[in-house]
Amino acid sequence: MTLTIQQASLFMSIQDRGRFGYQRFGMPESGPMDWWSFRAANRLVGDDPGAACVEIGFSDAVISIEQRTLLAVAGAGYMVFVNARRQPLWMAFIAKPGDRVRFQKTPGGNWVYLAAAGGVQSAVWMGSRSTFPAAGLGKKLAEGDRLSLLASAGEHTALAGHALPQRKRPAYTKDISLRVIPGPHLERFTETSRGKFWESSYSVSTQSDRMGYRLDGPALVHSNGADLVSQGMVLGEIQVPGDGQPIVMMPDHPTTGGYACIGTVARVDLPLLAQMEPGQGRLHFEPCEIHEAQSAWGAAIDTIDSAAQFQEDLWLGL
Repeated sequence: MTLTIQQASLFMSIQDRGRFGYQRFGMPESGPMDWWSFRAANRLVGDDPGAACVEIGFSDAVISIEQRTLLAVAGAGYMVFVNARRQPLWMAFIAKPGDRVRFQKTPGGNWVYLAAAGGVQSAVWMGSRSTFPAAGLGKKLAEGDRLSLLASAGEHTALAGHALPQRKRPAYTKDISLRVIPGPHLERFTETSRGKFWESSYSVSTQSDRMGYRLDGPALVHSNGADLVSQGMVLGEIQVPGDGQPIVMMPDHPTTGGYACIGTVARVDLPLLAQMEPGQGRLHFEPCEIHEAQSAWGAAIDTIDSAAQFQEDLWLGL
């Protein structure tokens, strides 16, 4: 059973939950930009929440179907069509041989995730299927690529019509607030800049990718220079180089860095940042304690894993 890429988006790759335990060797975890949409898509088709999906970002894409299977697409900034029929996001549906699934880019987000019952099958590197081309672990998907699925996928088709209600999805908006755990180098910024960080707003720069999102806004001033002896970095870390513009580390981030860290975005809020379009909307930061971030993360996981339900109104509208 296979899917064939007929048109590839600007950013299109296979991603599972990520690669863990290898950062000490210089290997980032990779994984989805928007973990919430990724996990929801997998849950809707009955897959393990960390199963491999197709991540589609920033432009149109088309995939053709070769065998009957159950699919789901979750995310923001796209409309999905099966042949000429529009298909709701955040809903499981059956695709048949010969169907063309078209992903049309729209305003309001950057990323969607295509999950298939049984999961996308691909090479495994260090316990993960996540693509990381910079290290030679796979490549971005291109026209003509064929993706294998498990032959047993048809067993899950009874889930067709299940969806994640709107109230259970992240509030993807143009203006967002990100919870930040204050970082280890706060004292390396002037008192004025520390206040400015919490009081100001920023936009996402066009110089952003899976490695990091650069932000545009009021420059932060270091009290004793931006450079440090290189040290470990984590997902969501906010580094501030010499130009004073923050950079938020995303899934393909470097594992070490030598700029001052002013804080770390709580993982629960990273999907909101991932879906912010460059140059559109504003974001601001608010301080958060570690235990608050952990509690919010657990609550979000519970919401996704328990929220999928049959949506008769959506189903009858197809």
